Amino acid sequence: MVLDNVFLHLGDTVENVDVYLKMEGLNPAGSVKLKTAVAMVEDAEQRGLLHKGSRLIESSSGSLGIALAMVAAAKGYLFTCVTDPNISPHSLDVMRALGAETVRVDQRDASGGFLGSRISYIEERVAADPDLVWLNQYANPANRNVHDRCTAAAITAEVPAADYLFVGIGSAGTIMGCVSHFRRMSPATRIVAVDSVGSVSFGTSAGPRFIPGIGASRRPELFLPELVDEMVQVAEADAVRTCRWMARTRGLFAGGSTGAVMAAVIQRAPALPAGSRIVAISPDLGDRYARTVYEDAWVAQTFGPQTLTAEAAGTPGLTTTRR
Repeated sequence: MVLDNVFLHLGDTVENVDVYLKMEGLNPAGSVKLKTAVAMVEDAEQRGLLHKGSRLIESSSGSLGIALAMVAAAKGYLFTCVTDPNISPHSLDVMRALGAETVRVDQRDASGGFLGSRISYIEERVAADPDLVWLNQYANPANRNVHDRCTAAAITAEVPAADYLFVGIGSAGTIMGCVSHFRRMSPATRIVAVDSVGSVSFGTSAGPRFIPGIGASRRPELFLPELVDEMVQVAEADAVRTCRWMARTRGLFAGGSTGAVMAAVIQRAPALPAGSRIVAISPDLGDRYARTVYEDAWVAQTFGPQTLTAEAAGTPGLTTTRR
């Protein structure tokens, strides 16, 4: 059910380094989150928490919601996805087509985002209904473990002895699974965590964010920043410019979090040893972002017309910062 060995060699796309992009968007659910969804549901089954007709609830900005809606439909569970205004209409439509209930939380949390509010809503629902099962991707070890034995293992098998691995931070399951695997199997590989400016996962100040799939307004319990080698924050406008630059110059229709990861690669590349072999994880494709990241009017309204002006200059125009 899960494709895990599709890599795109980007050749001369980024000067000075050799980049392999792991294409997770070709999974049936359209993102890396299918592995997370399958693993968390199977873990709950093995622990006796689920039976035919059980009801699941989870917080998601889109991709995990779609993946869980697929898994729930296939297994006969009812699923409620708690989301927020940043979710794309496309993602909502797909979840509903798969039979999921969607609840949108509009109240911002103390950090100015929506994640804390989504989780508070779920906690209230679960407290009032003990039969409701919250999988909790942010703290569930099954989220981390599946990326250790699947995502990371596929990388070390396909691209052995990578010098650098760039991974975006959302729930932190993907990167922490990669950390666990690479420390055992390829300890020389330096692991670079990529986050959005405005996210608090790295302990930086909270700020407004508009691109789902990367960043958080509260640090996920799974994320242990001391275990990664480097942390890079990317302004969302830079992620958008990189997405659009790759689409126009390389024909690569990538999602917003892929834009952030590739922006970090482009920013770091000049300072890396020449010829360094880099693997970057692309969590999803661009279809869920067609009316946002790839829509001129949305980009200009959200980030200002200067974002489009910089794009017209022919480069991503990065202002990425390193920690």
